[in-house]
Amino acid sequence: MSEKKIVWDRDWQEKYKDMVAAPQDAVTRIRPGDRVFVGTGCAQPQELVRALCARGRELPDVEIVHLLTFGDAPYASKELSQYFRVNSFFISENVRDIIQEGLGDYTPIFLSDIPRLFTSGQLPLDAALIQVSPPDERGMCSLGISVDIVKSAAENASLVIAQVNPQMPRTLGDSFMSVLDFDVLVPVNVPLIEIIPPEPDEERRRIGQYVAALVESGSTVEFGIGSIPQAVMQFLKGKRDLGIHTEMFTDGMIDLIEGGVVTGEKKTRDVRKVVASFCMGTRKLYDYIDNNPVFDFHPTEYVNDSFVISQQHKQVAINVALEVDLTGQVCADSLGTQFYSGIGGQVDFNRGAARSPGGKAIIALTSTAKDGNISKIVARLSPGAGVVTTRGDVHYVVTEYGVAYLHGKSVQERAIALICIAHPKFRAELLKNAIELKYLRPELADIEGRLLIDPPRYRTTHVLDDGTQVNFRSIRPTDEPLVRDMFYELSQATIYYRFMSHIKHVPRRQIQDFVFINHRTDLAIAATVPEAHGEDIIAIGRYYLDEKTNLAEVAFVVRDEWQNRGLGSFLLKHLSMIAKRNGIRGFTAEVLRTNRAMQSVFNRSEMKVTSQPHDDVYSYRLEFA
Repeated sequence: MSEKKIVWDRDWQEKYKDMVAAPQDAVTRIRPGDRVFVGTGCAQPQELVRALCARGRELPDVEIVHLLTFGDAPYASKELSQYFRVNSFFISENVRDIIQEGLGDYTPIFLSDIPRLFTSGQLPLDAALIQVSPPDERGMCSLGISVDIVKSAAENASLVIAQVNPQMPRTLGDSFMSVLDFDVLVPVNVPLIEIIPPEPDEERRRIGQYVAALVESGSTVEFGIGSIPQAVMQFLKGKRDLGIHTEMFTDGMIDLIEGGVVTGEKKTRDVRKVVASFCMGTRKLYDYIDNNPVFDFHPTEYVNDSFVISQQHKQVAINVALEVDLTGQVCADSLGTQFYSGIGGQVDFNRGAARSPGGKAIIALTSTAKDGNISKIVARLSPGAGVVTTRGDVHYVVTEYGVAYLHGKSVQERAIALICIAHPKFRAELLKNAIELKYLRPELADIEGRLLIDPPRYRTTHVLDDGTQVNFRSIRPTDEPLVRDMFYELSQATIYYRFMSHIKHVPRRQIQDFVFINHRTDLAIAATVPEAHGEDIIAIGRYYLDEKTNLAEVAFVVRDEWQNRGLGSFLLKHLSMIAKRNGIRGFTAEVLRTNRAMQSVFNRSEMKVTSQPHDDVYSYRLEFA
């Protein structure tokens, strides 16, 4: 630690010598039957934990209460299970086995609710073992990298034993406690637990790209626990003026701040501050946050308050799941009846982000588990699986196969959207299950072979002459209502040019055929513009491949008010690019003699164009160069 960063009192041990004790002496004040809180995350006070466990056989019926912790947890061993009872609010790897074997316990609770358990006396604490920075000249110690529920625990425990470590960074914000609030001070000088973020695999990188695409510049972001939220950070480097209001963060935050991506300028609370309740990472991160005024660490009761979260500008919540069923129920804490992690702050942030102006609540997960042998998108949650985020709370669900937006959607729309982002080898089975469960109509059974998601390479944007940005993507099964709405807003002239008939309505089967496509022999691209309810489809371009000639018939329809603005020409160009990639030779088209606008689109294309008149139509052939 450099001299310039030392702001604590060098004489603190002499000044508070009556409070100073060795670890083994400090824990002698803990009695049989006590409920003992252990500090969180990478700030777990390991010297105190080891000293406590060394007395294990003298301490029957001691209950160990904690949140997420890293490092060794010797109190969670089978040998000590007859003395120590583990009660975890969030199950980490170091206590998972003992809990799954029934020798420990798990308390499912929203993270924002835990401090009230301590302050109300519903879960009184006899002792708290925590880790802090040395006191400064005013006698104030920082809780450092873990403020979260530690501050509430320390404020409410009858006995507070603080492991005082000069290697604990002095984080700023509502992270300080007076040294006089502690009962025993245990000086140590040991490295903090470090977590090296794993390099995301290709699946998680694709998820990170999809999620990052949902994050607009100027948003305030929360990164949940897990490798997927951290993978998102790598794809945010093109954004501007992001803010951070999150439970935790890792080393990835440094690059975003140093690169000018995170400024906090657009935040509505804690402007220009990175707000968190804990962090976990490497020494590089711990040194970076030491006395860094960019960071404000606050207790969980502030950071996870859904009301506070909802006040942020465009708050985006990014959390993970273990399973999602076809109605949108999210399981995030158990594998069937086996408790695996915890509720954490998922619901706090999901609900807060959903109520934030322009906010987005995102649940992300890989599509499969166990080397691709199990689908995480399921018809029914596994027996015993707990619902963390309800089907009424879910908004976005993201896998490596795309994004499903579920909020305000019917069960049928949800099921189709989720099947579309499931792993391809499970989609047919999921569709069959959905029909059996009456989530989908039986007549959809024959389209299972054509239920595919839109590849990212088919997406693009185009700015019209007046500055309007139009998004282009493959049409989706969930677009059926939008396609129906679009048809009924077309003029009779437009309908006649497109369908060559004065039809008054489009049968449901024809609309289904329009949106349930496969991307090899037929393709439909929708042009969309954002609206308050999500988006509107303003144009559709489609081709149908004749595999015998390797030529695809192409057709377009554009809403009347959007015609003569270049959409048809852009759609043709975009479809041409896709068709070329698919090895298609060119297009054919039938155009009414009176449809001069469409003729102009084809004649001005960069393809080799020939046309033949037949009665009242022109037959076009457009071959790629």
